[in-house]
Amino acid sequence: MTDPIADMLSRIRNAVAAKHTRVDMPASRIKADIARILQDEGYIQGYKLLDEADGTSGASKSLRLFLKYGPHGERLITGVERISRPGRRVYFGRDDVPEVLAGLGTSILTTSRGVMTGKAAVKAGVGGEVLCNIW
Repeated sequence: MTDPIADMLSRIRNAVAAKHTRVDMPASRIKADIARILQDEGYIQGYKLLDEADGTSGASKSLRLFLKYGPHGERLITGVERISRPGRRVYFGRDDVPEVLAGLGTSILTTSRGVMTGKAAVKAGVGGEVLCNIW
């Protein structure tokens, strides 16, 4: 797989469109950081790291996201967009971090201080690589 973050975002987009309550994916540290941000921003109920034994190679890690919907079943995640890809990296300085939907959405950046939202990066005075936008 050349872009595991795009795979994660596609799984989330497809699960929300199908109104699933949870979605599983292969785990990594950056995916867990993205899940933590999604939980902190209120897009998902929570996440859990699972150890799964797959018979051949021992234990493999899996990440389970518990999706969240509104009181009448409306989707809280209406759009997910991958910005920086392996073929085209996108970086912003601390003064140039863009807003998503005039502040209604969230951008997720990887910075020298870890993975954080665009608002937190502006507040901390750091720039970085924009992984994705979510609204």
